Formats: sequence, structure tokens, C-alpha cells
Amino acid sequence: MELALKSFWPVMDRGWKSMRAVCDDVSCHNTQLMRSIPGGRNGIQCGDRWYCSVDCFARASRAELASLSNAHFNEIPRIPRMSMGLILLAKGYLSTETLRSAQIESERHQENLEATLIRLRLVSEKQLAAARAAQWGYPVLAQDRIGQTVESDIPQYLLQQSSAVPLDYSIKAKRILLGFVFRVDHCLLESIEKVTGCRVLPCFITASELAEQTKCVMAFSNHTEAVIDDLGAPERMARTVGRFAVEVAAERAVFARCWSHVWARISGKRGEVDIIFRLERPATPEVLVNSASRQESVCSF
Repeated sequence: MELALKSFWPVMDRGWKSMRAVCDDVSCHNTQLMRSIPGGRNGIQCGDRWYCSVDCFARASRAELASLSNAHFNEIPRIPRMSMGLILLAKGYLSTETLRSAQIESERHQENLEATLIRLRLVSEKQLAAARAAQWGYPVLAQDRIGQTVESDIPQYLLQQSSAVPLDYSIKAKRILLGFVFRVDHCLLESIEKVTGCRVLPCFITASELAEQTKCVMAFSNHTEAVIDDLGAPERMARTVGRFAVEVAAERAVFARCWSHVWARISGKRGEVDIIFRLERPATPEVLVNSASRQESVCSF
């Protein structure tokens, strides 16, 4: 009889272990068993790691926040192979003489060529959008997509920094169509894909279309965002994340770096919150465009 019982012990032991979820916080001292039993606490899933409580999650997030905060980031303006002047000439939007005069005017007023062309009404916004699309190799959005209501959970603050706006957001297809005015921000694309799990398709729109479409974007229900300026040490950032985790009864979390920002998304039973830790004020798309434009010679065409 004793031998028969012993033969079941390995099976019973494996069964108990399978019902115990092990917290990935190395400092966790909880010894609770059977967390996977219906009615037990769900804990917080963060990537491939699981934390049994908000305290463990907040404590473990310090290392992630410190790593993202200290990561070296330097936004390097992308210099297209063809200048804006060459593209405008190739498309027949400007003559050689008109372009030369506009470039001289641009140098005199110390503004980028595109701003000068718009100010002098030498080209339209649509023509500039088509030229930018040719520079970057992305399409120009059709006008009929502007003005349609779009629900989005992308932080408005990050979109404003890139002069971008969602034009279509399909949760079922896991696809987001994102319109840019000045340049395609690949850092923003990568962070959105990591946080949302959706593929992001960029395109170009005009500044007027950006303003119009922004009014049509609505946040998902129970979704909020918070921009934090006073960061402090990673321990303080982790406490902030923990506080929001309690507010939403967190079940999932994901972290990403976007330019000079750390983006944390906390999702739970009582909603979803995006926390944007602003490490420093980033350069706006207009500044990056100006920097690239100044490198074009007056006689570059």
C-alpha cells in the first residue's frame, strides 16, 4: 500500500506546481498557491513576464524604466537623395527660374524652401504633399478619407509632436493608417506597433487636412493619457506607474521608448491609461525639416 501511494507523489507534485503561477519579481516573497484557479487574482502580464501584484510589478518596472530612460537616443534628420527643388521641377510644378528665385527668397528670410513656396503661393499644399511623398516613398492620402470619425488609443501628445493623425484604425485587422505632414517618423511607428500590436501604414497629408482630421479623432472609451514632466529617479517613475496600475486594476502593461519619451501603457478592468514620461522636449517635425532644408544648396537643382 505504501509503495502504491508513493508512486502517485510525482504526479501530484507536478499537478500542484502547474497550479502555482511564479512571480517574475525576484524580490517577491509571496507564497500563494493555485493563482490560476478561477476566482484567484490575475496579476499583471508585462511581455513574457508575470507579476502577482501591483507592488511586484512596480518594483520590477524600475529596471525597465531605468533602461529606457538611459538609452542613448539621437534623432538624425533624414536627408532625401533628391531635394525638394528637384522633385518640384521633375513634376512640373515649378520652372527653373521660379525655383531659383524662391530659393534666394528662402535664404534671405532664413526659412525653409517649402514655407517660402507656400507663402508666395507658388505651389499648393497638395503639390508639396506629393513632393514629400516622392521623397519618402510613401503615398499621398485621397481626400475622401479626410473628415471621417476615427476612434484611436494613440496618445494625442505623441501625434502632435510628429504632426501626424490616424486616418483609419481597425482593431480586427490590426492595422492603423497614419497620416504625416512633414516627414514619416519611424520612431513613432515602431513604438505604436510595439504598444498596440497593430501594423502602422504611413502616408502623407497636407497641414490643412491634419487640422481637419484631428477634430474627427475620438479616444477609445475608458482610455486616458497622462504626460509627466517631473520625472525624478526611476523609483519615482515606478511609483507613478504603480499608482496608475491600481487605478485601472491592471492586468497588462507594456513599455516603449519614443524619441525622448518613455511610453507606458497600463490596461486593466477599469480602463486603459497611457503614461508619457517626457525626458526632454524633442525637436518638432518642422525643426527637423528646416535642418534638412538648410543643407540644400541654392543651386542644388
